[in-house]
Amino acid sequence: MRKNIKTTEAIFPMPVLMVATYNEDGSVDVMNAAWGTMLSRDQVILNLTETHKTVKNIKERKAFTVSIADSKHVVEADYFGIVSGNNTPNKFENSGLSATKSANIDAPIINEFPICFECEFIEYQNDEYGAGVIGKVVNVTADESVISEDKVDISKVNAISFDPYTHGYYKVTERVGEAFKDGLQLKNNNIRED
Repeated sequence: MRKNIKTTEAIFPMPVLMVATYNEDGSVDVMNAAWGTMLSRDQVILNLTETHKTVKNIKERKAFTVSIADSKHVVEADYFGIVSGNNTPNKFENSGLSATKSANIDAPIINEFPICFECEFIEYQNDEYGAGVIGKVVNVTADESVISEDKVDISKVNAISFDPYTHGYYKVTERVGEAFKDGLQLKNNNIRED
């Protein structure tokens, strides 16, 4: 039997994305965003309101980075989600993390997070069904510690996801199947394709 629950924010897991920009004075701003994903192979979409300091910076600088948060830095990642750059301009300094300027865009790469997408700003959608910030991925970097055989090894990334039911963070580590392969077992058992 199924039971109705009192939430619509129920898709799990949600990513824990660190969106980084430069402020007007060149200092680093980072925010935690769970409402984001790939829009296409080379575009990201972030559901962010214009009240965020990060959105103002993105519009001004025409660039931003998106990093995948990991379990080693869950405290810093959560801090970036509970402290606003509008009220605490030095919040990145308070985190103790470090940044390097991207060689490709006008945005910082947070050194401690294992994977980083460097993005050019495309547009901001703000109509009734608009999703916010859309960016084109121009480069992706990964720390050497998470690479095996020239590919990112997710089990080494220790990425975290956000649980909207209990407001917890969970580590993503264990591979449980092979995409585009495991389902062939059913296909090969003469299951009809529609």
